[in-house]
This record gives sequence, structure tokens and C-alpha cells, in this order.
Amino acid sequence: MKSSIRRSRRAAMAVALGSVLALTATACGDDGSGAAGDKGNEGSGKGEITFWDNNGGVRTDIWKQVIADFEKKYPDIKVKYVGIPAASAQSKYDTAIQGGGLPDVGGVGTAVLAEVAVQGALEPLDSRLAKSPLNGKLSQNLLDVSKSAGGGDALYQVPTSANNGTLWYRTDLFEAAGLDAPTTWSKFYAAADKLTDKGKNKFGFTIRGGEGSIAPALDAVYGQTGITSFWNGEKTTVNDPKNVAALEKYVALYKKDTPSADVNNDFTKMVAQWDSGTIGMLSHNLGSYQDHLKALGADKFKGIPNPTADDGTRVQISNPVDGLSLFKSSKNKTAAWKFIEFAVSAAENSKFNESAGQVPANTDAAKDAWIQQSEPTKLAAEALNGATTKIVQMPYYLPDWNTISKADNEPNYQKVLLGKMSAKEFLDTLAEQLNAAQADWKKNHG
Repeated sequence: MKSSIRRSRRAAMAVALGSVLALTATACGDDGSGAAGDKGNEGSGKGEITFWDNNGGVRTDIWKQVIADFEKKYPDIKVKYVGIPAASAQSKYDTAIQGGGLPDVGGVGTAVLAEVAVQGALEPLDSRLAKSPLNGKLSQNLLDVSKSAGGGDALYQVPTSANNGTLWYRTDLFEAAGLDAPTTWSKFYAAADKLTDKGKNKFGFTIRGGEGSIAPALDAVYGQTGITSFWNGEKTTVNDPKNVAALEKYVALYKKDTPSADVNNDFTKMVAQWDSGTIGMLSHNLGSYQDHLKALGADKFKGIPNPTADDGTRVQISNPVDGLSLFKSSKNKTAAWKFIEFAVSAAENSKFNESAGQVPANTDAAKDAWIQQSEPTKLAAEALNGATTKIVQMPYYLPDWNTISKADNEPNYQKVLLGKMSAKEFLDTLAEQLNAAQADWKKNHG
């Protein structure tokens, strides 16, 4: 069943790619853009361009502010805004790639970037960025994530925003127990033990065992071992013996220092449990800050980047990055690129991310007052932009990545927590699937 899912996805990609090659310029939409097979042109730098927001509704108001600012600066360019719900963004792009009517500019997250790029829909941006005022102003770590997610050969996305893994901890409980902030893995494990009192229903940590569990588990694994690459040649490092040992240590927290309900908890249940109970630590991202603030008040918790090694070495996995892509079929790439440059400029990128509650890709924007006043965001920005931070690039470019990391292995991870599967067996299974997916990718895109 699992292999048939992967075969069907590859077959669908092949059909989509074949459709692209068969398309001609006659598939152009009336907005001046076309289909993936259309090379477009630079245009006059004036007139109307179409922008697709891949998180329509949630981000509509702030994008309309950015667009209004842009049209004030460039009165000869009008931006047609099209909001697309996040859940349907990929299917909307796939349909337009095959049938025409692609936008000039679109929001394309790293989770779907490779699938859009491999169909020939996106303009490589390396040379444009090199000549842009943005050159040197964007987080190199986030640019590396964007490039890796697109397949590694070219930059197909200018990053705008990122989230970051955050360890939320109860400052009141830590102070009462005489504990230091859990800034290292050693302090994290010590705190998880000391804050646990099962008889009083007190636990040191809440571990994510339900939907979305694989990414935080891998973040904890690579963060502990310091392994900095997901691949060693053509084989994944995910089942390296050091990673196996790190996962064994991490999952041993379940039911010892965590609630038993964690095995089924997704982020919503996990956050609610932490906010309402007496649990010491929670690993999530910046998105839950307002929930904690409302439930606990500002003086009872803090958020820091995930722990480092004892020597201060910081290794973390790449989080999905949102960004803007220029579509190859655009008939006015000059104007479209101006819009991207403007939207990711320091002032606009800061404004956008203050609204979104995320970390700006523009490093000047990351220095603005609103970030300095929000300690969790400030620390996350420093971690993401830090020259000493090593980011393990997740293979978002693999067509099978979502299937492997969710449908195939979330149930297996629950078995590990319940003691029905060993950490080694789990990581070996994951590695086997990833190695096969990587080999398939190389065969078709090498």
C-alpha cells in the first residue's frame, strides 16, 4: 500500500511534467501570465502583475498593506491580489501549471517548492538576487534552506519568513526547583527529571506523539548529536548510531517524565495541556506564544531556541520557510521582481513578520524594536541568522517526503514510545525509505 502511494505520486508528477512540455504560449491567461512551458519576458516594468498569496485569509490584510505601500512607491505598477487558502495552494499551482493562468509572483513555501520547480514553472533567482539591493541582506541560513528545498541547483524562492523550534519552559517552576534555564541538553534532561512528581500529576516535559511528531523528534536527535548533514553521500544519516542513541534517550522520557496522554497528542492538545497544567517544558514553535501569554501571563514562562550541546554548539533541522517565487511565464518579470524586492525590503519584511508572528528573512528587519521586545522571537532570530548555527537541511524536495514523514512513520513513532518498536528499527525503516526516495530523485533529476 505504501509503495503504491509513492508510485502514484511519481506517476502524477510525470503526467504533470508531460502536460507542461505539451503546453504552448496559447495557454496564457488574460492577466499576462501563462503556463509552465511559457518562458515569458521581462516586460516594460509597468502595468499590472498578479500576486498569489499562499495563505489567503490569514495573511490577506497584511499583504494588502504591503501592496498599497508598493503601489505608492511604484504608481505605474498595479498588483492584482489573489488569496488562496494554504490547504489548497499546491493544487491551485498544479492546476495552473497544467492549464495556464499562473501568476507573475506567488507565495511558495519550501514544503511544495520542489514540486512546483521541477515542473518548469519557476524562474531561477540567483543572478537577480546577486544584482539586487537585497544581496547580503537576507539570512544565509534561510537562503540555504530555500535553495536546498528547491532541489539544490538554483534559488527558486526568496525567503520572507521562518518559524523556529522553541523550548517553552515555566520560569516559576524552574525557580522554585532551583534549576537553571534549559539551555543545554544536559540541563534539559536534568530539569525533566527534577520537575516530575507523578503522584501530584506534575511532569517535567510534554512530548509530541501524535500528528506532526517526526520533525520535533528529529530536531531533538540532531540537536543532541551535532551531526550537521542529512546525507552522507547517497545514504541518510538519520539512522547513524549516534542518532539512534539520542532518540533512545529522548523517547525514554515518555511516561517517566511526561504524561501518558502524549502518545496521541498533536500540537493543539499538547499546547493546551501545557498551558493548563503543571508541566515544566514544551517543545513547539513561536506560533503558540500568544496562547501561553493568555493562559499563564508574561511572568511565568519563557521561550528559548532548542537546547545546544554542552559546549554551546547549536544544530537544528530546517523548518519550512515561506517565501516569494517569480514565475517563468510572467510577461512582466521586471515589475514582478520589483515587487519581490520591495516586499522583502527591511521595512516591509519587518511589518509583514510582526503581523505574522514569525522571524524576518531580512537581517536588518530582524533588528527592529518589536523583535527586541519579544524575547522568544529575538532569540529565534539570533539562532536562525547566527553564523555558528548549523542547520540540517531536511529533504523537502523529495516528492515522497510528506508521505514518508507523516503517513508512513508517525504510527511507527508511536510504537517506539509505547515500547513496541525499537528506536533503531524505527530509524532504520525511515532511512530505508528515504534512501530509496533519494535514489529515485537522483535518477530523475541527476
